Amino acid sequence: MKNPQGVYERAFTRNSPWPDKEELLDVVYWSRQILAIIIGVAFGILPLAGIFAIVLYCGITTLAMNVYVSEFQKQDLEEYGGFFELAKEGFMSAFASFLVVWIIVYSSMHASL
Repeated sequence: MKNPQGVYERAFTRNSPWPDKEELLDVVYWSRQILAIIIGVAFGILPLAGIFAIVLYCGITTLAMNVYVSEFQKQDLEEYGGFFELAKEGFMSAFASFLVVWIIVYSSMHASL
């Protein structure tokens, strides 16, 4: 039986039921993409550079998605393969988005001509 709530409504509702695990993984994927763009803009404006910014991005997004699933949605991480499996969900494509946005914003604001 299909849940009457839509995916978007469940994504913003605390402790929502997720009968289809793939739907929650889709929410994690797209949330990570949005977060990557926001962090890329913020890091470009601040200006953060180098390995520190990359490690900080990895830590923020990994922890944010795991906290979202385990604390906000109250899901057992083991049902989704554990901490590292959830951390890998959409990581590389979001990382690429972060790098593109970060480089463009940083270069446009702080690079001397």
